[in-house]
Amino acid sequence: MTELAEERNAVGGPVASRAGQFSWAFFDWANQPYFTLITTFIFAPYFAAGFVGDPVQGQVLWGYTQSMAGLAIAIGSPLLGAVADQTGARKPWLGFFSLIFIVGSLFLWTAVPGAPEGPTFVMAAVVCAALGMEFALVFYNAMLPTLVPEKRMGTLSGFGWGIGYVGGLAALFFVLMFLVADVESGVTMIGIEPLFGLDPVMREAERFTGPLAALWYTLFSLPIFLLTPDTQRTPIKARAAITAGLAQLKATFLKLRSYKNIGLFLVARMTYYDGLSAIFAFGGIYAAGTFGWEIQTLGMFGIVLSIFAALGAFLGGWMDDRFGSKRTILVSVAGLVLGTLASVSITSDTIFFIYSVAPPVPGAGPFMSVGEQVYMAAGVLIGISGGPAQAASRTFMARLAPSDMMTEFFGLYALSGKATSFVAPFVIALATAAANSQRAGLFVVVAFLLVGFLLLLPVREERVSA
Repeated sequence: MTELAEERNAVGGPVASRAGQFSWAFFDWANQPYFTLITTFIFAPYFAAGFVGDPVQGQVLWGYTQSMAGLAIAIGSPLLGAVADQTGARKPWLGFFSLIFIVGSLFLWTAVPGAPEGPTFVMAAVVCAALGMEFALVFYNAMLPTLVPEKRMGTLSGFGWGIGYVGGLAALFFVLMFLVADVESGVTMIGIEPLFGLDPVMREAERFTGPLAALWYTLFSLPIFLLTPDTQRTPIKARAAITAGLAQLKATFLKLRSYKNIGLFLVARMTYYDGLSAIFAFGGIYAAGTFGWEIQTLGMFGIVLSIFAALGAFLGGWMDDRFGSKRTILVSVAGLVLGTLASVSITSDTIFFIYSVAPPVPGAGPFMSVGEQVYMAAGVLIGISGGPAQAASRTFMARLAPSDMMTEFFGLYALSGKATSFVAPFVIALATAAANSQRAGLFVVVAFLLVGFLLLLPVREERVSA
């Protein structure tokens, strides 16, 4: 194939239009507020400290919730990917699971402080939202190699992650400026009453992040459905697709010995991604419990991290195409290890495990203590490393997988992101409960990152034929 032909063709056909490519990337803008608002900076810390009312017990329950969702995703993602390869089109699956996510997110509004009716229903809603989002991402990610030539996948993937972080930043900024009010003054950070009359006493701004993420997703996911081309639907019926998908999935697992390089990458990604997901999921919870940060401080922390994560994702896309996916991931995971080590070394009155510092002064401004400032610096390193690690991993999978088994391998890719993701939150929950300490639970993150880094070293960056 000539260089000109390569520029004009993606996997399975011609490249998508610029509008189609941008609309695909814009889906990251649509889905990122779920991760920013719900799983990282606003709802998750509120779940632990406000909804449950005990940061330690809340971290335990959040860990169990994430482990249940991760187990279901680990079981379902490869099967769904194999079935989708039989049916061809990805958009119908994307739409179906988007609906599940939207419903689950809407029900987070019911998380009234103190869990007067128990946390079970809200935990179920969190699981529902997580399943819908992660299953939708299987089909979204599998569309990437059908849109651009292989040499441009890193740029498009990194651009998607970058504008995704900007979307999360915009949503977080909106929450802080217009929805979150101080309990005493009754006004937001810009001195106005919260929109929609949200009551700060009942923590309605935190609870509203669920419906907000659902509405944001509904609106901004429309371009991918309207403008991004999909692969052609095959005439195979659903029942036959499931049967064929199961057979294909079984064959794939049996043939993994022929895909040893891909298998090693999936195991490595499974390990380091588990650590990455855990530090993002529990970092805000740890900060809320350690420093007593309220939603406004957590939100400002999230804004800073989102800015650097977006910059990292854009930079990572360039690094991916310039230096390769593997090198980009290794540099990023090394940054995550250092940032996580620094984070868990901090308590309210110590940094780097042994140096005593003055604890935060009640009533002082945000980030005034040394511990908070060091935690912020560690968070910046984690943010700027997390974007490239995720974007380059998606590109690496697209560069390794056989072109006619792309969705199936992205199902395995989703499995590699979730196969042990239920283990890390579960272990964090157990360690937190056993030691009655949030800090103890987060030490497992460093081990996952280090092992993933080492497993990635022998992986070769080359595509295998089916």
